[in-house]
Amino acid sequence: MPPPKAKGGKMLSLINWRLKITINDGRALTGQMLAFDKHMNLVLAECEEFRRVRPKKKPGQETLPEQELKRTLGLVILRGETVVSISVEGPPPVVDEDKQKGLPPGPGRGGPAGRGIGMMPPGGPPGMGGAPFAPPGMPGPPPGFMPPPGMGGPPPGFMPPPGFQPPPG
Repeated sequence: MPPPKAKGGKMLSLINWRLKITINDGRALTGQMLAFDKHMNLVLAECEEFRRVRPKKKPGQETLPEQELKRTLGLVILRGETVVSISVEGPPPVVDEDKQKGLPPGPGRGGPAGRGIGMMPPGGPPGMGGAPFAPPGMPGPPPGFMPPPGMGGPPPGFMPPPGFQPPPG
């Protein structure tokens, strides 16, 4: 039985390297490879496109030399089906020590804080005596407002546990 192949192999060692990729329509893309998959789909950062164009020939004029047009694309996802060749342009960029460490922890660091405002129990927060609760900035219900039937009290068929005494007040 042959030894197992390394997952990714040469491609995995080229992550973050600057590559030049030639695609099937003749264009060349240069960028930093961030990711690839089994289909050879590539993700390139800071990508630039180079293509050769022949200027249009006017009657009575000699053939003009080809021009190479450069276009900055940025972040690109390239379909593996179009890749013809890949060559190394340069090593991964050097990361400064300051950027590698990141920011020190402190009051300016953000973090996840849950999924928004929590649910309010019916009748307002506990300890408010069942009075309707108005959120900050809201004055409360309009004068003469009556909640619809079934709201503002225990649900039908609700029975308190045996020996339950409501709080005094």
